[in-house]
Amino acid sequence: MVKESTPSRKNKAAEAVIESVPEAEVAWTPRTALGKLIHEGTITDIDTVFEQGHNIMEAAVVNALVPDLEEDLLLIGQAKGKFGGGQRRIFRQTQKKTKEGNKIQFMTCALVGNKNGYVGVGIGKSKETVPAREKSKRQARLNLIQVRRGCGSWECHCHQPHSIPFEIEGRCGSSRIRLIPAPKGKGLCIEKESAKILAMAGIKDIWSKTQGQTKTKLNLVSAVIDALRNLSKIKVKPEDIAHLGLVNGKLKEPKVETE
Repeated sequence: MVKESTPSRKNKAAEAVIESVPEAEVAWTPRTALGKLIHEGTITDIDTVFEQGHNIMEAAVVNALVPDLEEDLLLIGQAKGKFGGGQRRIFRQTQKKTKEGNKIQFMTCALVGNKNGYVGVGIGKSKETVPAREKSKRQARLNLIQVRRGCGSWECHCHQPHSIPFEIEGRCGSSRIRLIPAPKGKGLCIEKESAKILAMAGIKDIWSKTQGQTKTKLNLVSAVIDALRNLSKIKVKPEDIAHLGLVNGKLKEPKVETE
């Protein structure tokens, strides 16, 4: 006699099937001025897009200019468990009480980046899990930002972009987070989901300090992104660029001289 599988195992199997759904390949037809310039070959580098101040309004723009982009889903939800002790999940489920019954909605938070100076976070909502996941991935590409890196730790002075150049603070709601440069080899001393964002941006060493209601994951994630945005708003003197090992975006490969 074969025993039936438990509901928890069915849920895990269902999530595994959701993650393995292949994406349909569709030919890209640009609709914006930026998309047409990229499609024609006028713009071939993502740095040019940020330097000229273009707004990214098509996800295919990022796919074309950053071919080594990686994806991940942050754990913003929680499964049902005894006394609220369920495991973290990628889907955040909410219900609205109506006369017709309960209307269920799913939310996901996607993370994209190339681990070399570019990262983006997006949120997607839908009545089903797969559309919510696809919406969040598309929105994360539209929210791609250029991250400034460097070595601002007084214990290191290696002049390599393994951390951030100076201390910075970000906020969202009541959540406050302060990112502090750390010496080489220290690692990411920060909350797990926030560490995924920094690792996807190419930051390897960091110290952090948080305040407020940090259990709200979405607010904490938004505070980290706000801190990374604020890094690019601070003016730096030209003579301090080499001292801090300052790099905007990706690391440029050294030119090889040919005889």
